[in-house]
Amino acid sequence: MLVFQTSSPQSRLGAAIYLTERIYHASVRKVRQKHGNAMLSILVTIGQTALFTLAFYVMFAILPIRAASIRGDFFIYTMTGVFLFMAHIQTVKAISASEKSTSAMMQHAPMNTAIAITASAVSELYTQLMAGLVLLFGYYVAISPFEIKEPINCLGMVVLAWMSGIAVGLVFMAAKPWAPGPIGLLSMVYQRANMVASGKMFVANSLPPFMLSMFDWNPLFHIIDQTRGFAFVNYTPHNSSFYYLIYMTLAFLLIGLMIEFVTRKYASASWGARG
Repeated sequence: MLVFQTSSPQSRLGAAIYLTERIYHASVRKVRQKHGNAMLSILVTIGQTALFTLAFYVMFAILPIRAASIRGDFFIYTMTGVFLFMAHIQTVKAISASEKSTSAMMQHAPMNTAIAITASAVSELYTQLMAGLVLLFGYYVAISPFEIKEPINCLGMVVLAWMSGIAVGLVFMAAKPWAPGPIGLLSMVYQRANMVASGKMFVANSLPPFMLSMFDWNPLFHIIDQTRGFAFVNYTPHNSSFYYLIYMTLAFLLIGLMIEFVTRKYASASWGARG
């Protein structure tokens, strides 16, 4: 059957083009999974981010938390928390739910777990970046112009939030076939815990030491705090570390790849009904 056959490229360039084409088509499929129309799928992501941002904006406007925020544009303060939270958590969710070695999609010859994981990651980065750019552009044009101190570094932190989401999601995805129930529960707990543990609702420099120890284990907490240091002129992070989140991302990525290697080696068709 042609479905189970594939031609091997004869050169490294041909192999790279062939792999890129597979990732592109798989990424488009992932984007369209939320909705049949790719544009509407992006609009759904924009709506989710806008709803979260509006909810926290209203909450901060009502509660006295706003008084403790960074001096500067309050929308940017909210976006540096909510948008990075969404980019990280949505990537964790997408990677952990991507096709595994026991998935039916793996029966098609061009597909493998590397393509499935990369497609999930690329599609999520695309939709999240589009959502963030549309919201920032709309706010800048329609409501109030703003200035970001180091926009390139802020974009780099968004990519780092995405990469750390890949690493954490890969651990959940690779371990899920071994214990679907507990791993699924841990994934949900991690996503729910980050509603508070990410630190998007407060400034890390304002935390007392006994509270700081409750949050500084979380890489997303460090990402959000470091991003606010790049976004605002009058804020310098003192309670977060750029190197910590780099080391944690690499550690989770290595652990996830090792678990995925073992899982793929011992995978059986019967796991499809479990994972």
